[in-house]
Amino acid sequence: MKIIIDIGHPKDVNVFKNVIFSLENHGHEIKIVGRAKENIKKILEEYGFRFEFGPHYKNIIGKAFGIVHKDLWLYDIARKYKPDIFISLGSPYAAHVSRLLGKPHLAYIDTEIAVPAIKLMLPFTNKIYTSSSFYTDLGPKQERFNGYYELAYLHPKYFKPNPEIPKKYGLDEYIILRLSALAAHHDINATGLNFKTEEDLREYVNQLEKYGKVIISSETTQWQTIRDHQLKINPKNLHDLISYSSLCIGEGATMASEAAILGVPSIYVSSTQRGYLNELEQNYGLVYTLQKRDEGLQKAIEILEDKSSKNAWHLKRDKMLSEKVDVVEFMVETIENMNKLDSNISLKILPNM
Repeated sequence: MKIIIDIGHPKDVNVFKNVIFSLENHGHEIKIVGRAKENIKKILEEYGFRFEFGPHYKNIIGKAFGIVHKDLWLYDIARKYKPDIFISLGSPYAAHVSRLLGKPHLAYIDTEIAVPAIKLMLPFTNKIYTSSSFYTDLGPKQERFNGYYELAYLHPKYFKPNPEIPKKYGLDEYIILRLSALAAHHDINATGLNFKTEEDLREYVNQLEKYGKVIISSETTQWQTIRDHQLKINPKNLHDLISYSSLCIGEGATMASEAAILGVPSIYVSSTQRGYLNELEQNYGLVYTLQKRDEGLQKAIEILEDKSSKNAWHLKRDKMLSEKVDVVEFMVETIENMNKLDSNISLKILPNM
């Protein structure tokens, strides 16, 4: 089977990485397409994947007017490649081109607030797979599974953190602060930490640094304080660094969920909601979703002053892992059974490791 996988975000690479390896081991041929957003290219290169990149627009207006351009670009590639199926984490472009070529499109999505993309994709998509925590009903095309997409790359079956990585960067006790540009289409009207001035950010960092070195992960570098606290790291070391951090706090949902899945205390400061973060909080106590940055700081201090928090979070994580399915096996099965999409798919619970 010939498969096109559309990548639109760094997280997409991680979610599909082990799925791609498994599909290739089963004899399938994969073509990766995408946009040069953030460090996607570097991550793909690190894993040895070949890929083709198309046009990328950084602002909301550009994204809206660039839809036709991106569709035409992908259509030209797909027409020559002749795929049997299109796969994405919710790409409207893959959905549109799949319909033009009369091929199925399977979408694996986890962001309920990505309403524009979902509306553009849904009519042209054969099946949509979401976590059972996904709080939006997308109709008969939707199938839920008991897991999170982060488990496709951060379950201990697939990821073993390297304790030498923090030492490589001269880190011991440290906290990760994630700043987002809030420029995605689903970030319209979203608010996060809302630092209006550099002094606000500097004071926030100073409060956190009473408990460890603060490392800032940011999509923007407009202030010196950000540049002073950023680390130049190999992207493939990111999850090792998250795994050994004392706490992650910020306005990025992806990093908040990754930290929680790794058993690291996590605080998501945002006016938006994610079903998977809500479930990780309500069912397992692995993450906190708060709307105001002062509330986030107060909760961070409370966690950091509790010396037993690391062990408590590891126990919470073990409980979560024991109840979730093997997401990689689930995704591979759904792709390989594209002609039997309505059949029951057996799910295997992964053992704790």
